[in-house]
Parts: sequence; C-alpha cells; structure tokens
Amino acid sequence: MTLHEIVTHLENVVPPQLQESYDNCGLQIGNVQSEIVGILYSLDITEDVVEKAMSSKCNLIISHHPFIFGGLKNINIATTSGIIIQKCIQHEIAIYSMHTNFDKSPFGVNAALARAIGLVDTQILIPEDGKLKKLVTFCPKLQAESVRKALFAAGAGNIGNYDSCSFNSEGNGTFKAGYGTNPFVGKQGELHHEPEIRIETVFPVWRQSNIVAALLAHHPYEEVAYDIYPLENNWTHFGLGIVGNLSKPLLVDDFLQKIKDDLKVKSLKYSHFAENTISKVAVCGGSGASFLSQAIASGAQAFITADAKYHDFQAASGRILMLDAGHFETEIFSLSALMSLVSDFLPNFAPQIIYSETNWVNTV
Repeated sequence: MTLHEIVTHLENVVPPQLQESYDNCGLQIGNVQSEIVGILYSLDITEDVVEKAMSSKCNLIISHHPFIFGGLKNINIATTSGIIIQKCIQHEIAIYSMHTNFDKSPFGVNAALARAIGLVDTQILIPEDGKLKKLVTFCPKLQAESVRKALFAAGAGNIGNYDSCSFNSEGNGTFKAGYGTNPFVGKQGELHHEPEIRIETVFPVWRQSNIVAALLAHHPYEEVAYDIYPLENNWTHFGLGIVGNLSKPLLVDDFLQKIKDDLKVKSLKYSHFAENTISKVAVCGGSGASFLSQAIASGAQAFITADAKYHDFQAASGRILMLDAGHFETEIFSLSALMSLVSDFLPNFAPQIIYSETNWVNTV
C-alpha cells in the first residue's frame, strides 16, 4: 500500500480543509509514492517516537499534533527538531498529522473522549459553518438519473447519515444554438424548448472542483447551465466539541470520581458549581476553555477540557462545573479512533498498543 493511497483514504474521511486557519495538518515529511510496511500512531512526534518507529520497522507515523506547526527557517541537526527530520529522512519514515480536522470529526478526538466517559445522545457542540454549498443544474429528463449518480459519486448529496440527497423539479428550458455549435437537442438557429429536470444538491466546499468536473463530464449539453450558491447552514455532523447525556444523573462528587476513573487521572482541577447533580456534559479534548460559553449555552452542567487558566475558572464558577483533566489525558483516547480509520482500510495490519510515561503510541 502506498502512502498516497493511505493519505487519500484519510483525507476522504477527515478532510484537511476542516482544519483551523492556524493549523498545519497533512503530510509533514515523506514521499507519497513510498510503500508503507508499518504504521505507528502517536499524539506527538518526539525522538522516542521516531526511535520506536525505527525499531518497529514502521515507515509511517500518524500523529495528532503536527510536527511542523510554524514555519521552518532552517534545519539544524543539533536541535531536537533537526534530529527528528534527519532520522526520518535517513530511514525513509513519513509523518502525517491530523489535528484540528480530527478534532472536528464526528468520530475523532471528542467522540473518543465522549465514549470514554460514557456519554449518550451526543451531538456536536459547535457545528461548522460556511463549509457547504448548493449546486443547481438543468438536465434533459432522460439523462437526469445518470447526471445525479455522477454528482453523488463525486461527493455531492451527503446530509448527515443520508447520501444521494437531491431535489428535482420539472420545467421547460429554452435555447437557440448558434453557428458552429453541435447541440444535443434542437437545431442551429432555431429556438428550442426542452423538458428538463432542475437538480439541486449540496456538497462540502472542498469537493467543488471534483463535482463540477463530474457534472461537465456526464451532462449531455455542450454548454452546461449550473449555479453554485454558498450556504449559511451549520454542518451539524462536523465541528468542535461534543455534548451528550450521562446514562444516569450523578452527584457532583460521584461524577468527579467517575471522570478520574474513566480518564485514569489522579487529580482534577475544577470550578465551583452550585447544583448538586450532573446529567448533561460537554467535552472538548485539548485546549478548549475558550468554548466555555458554548458549553454553558448547550445546557450542560459540566464541561471537560484542558489547559484552563485562572480566569477561565472564574468565568465558569457557579455557572458550570468546568474540569481541567489534562491535555494528554483528554486526547489520548483518540489514538484508538485514529487507528480504526486505517485498520478499516487496511485490515491486514495487526495493531500493537504501547504505553509510555510521556506518550501513548500504537504500532501496526
């Protein structure tokens, strides 16, 4: 299996276009034509992780946090980053990172955290917006079905857990073919009336070029009439954070103990909370304290995240039970989810899970 095939699969499932503007997801080091013989999963890229990849004969590391986050001005092999780059190039080890795009995935970081603490009836806390468009085109009746199928195959028509979604209405199109044309129906110089189907379907913005190419390739007309509209709809299946319910309400002290047990942490930092029970919980793995207001607006009594500051706890006090459970601790469960994305695609890779004090890596 080539790196290109693996990356294509991952980016179809978790598009890099979902990443935040400051992020740097995707291929960090490597040749997309290289053959992959083993994969190692890690939250971070450290010297130990690269050494583990070398000893395990893994030539691909898939990490959550990008190794190259800001711009590189030089590669100094006396520094830690320079040593990592040198070893990866020398041993032909590729690095691919899935960060904020995986945070926003419905089966990514926050979904894994929600599962770890047993949340049910979950939904995205902060749905994505500005990521959907609508295509409208007009096609002769007999060819409408083949055009729809081509659009769906290119990635249009997916709404939540439904696919092949479109709206179709009948109408009457008119046109006059000019000199030098070869009209599919009608004749040059004559006004033609054609019964047509108006096809409407939605698509994510990053699939636009593929969808337009599929439309032009399968539509019978020489000149294809189509419109593309930006949509303001929230994309409720992708976004940051998750909110859901506990299987049964818990007293605050019991809830705190449950989170310590589920996340395998010895201590928690948390805010004052006026109520006695917790039934609805919001989560955002990693640094999610900036989404405190959305957690409160969701109706959750508790918000689990990490890297909360002094004033974050002040803002939460009395309004919601905000827990800082640790950056590593709230993201580590996502490695199993990340591994599943590849294992479903490459079932012949047998995973091996390895723990360490500073990281948790999975080898396949």
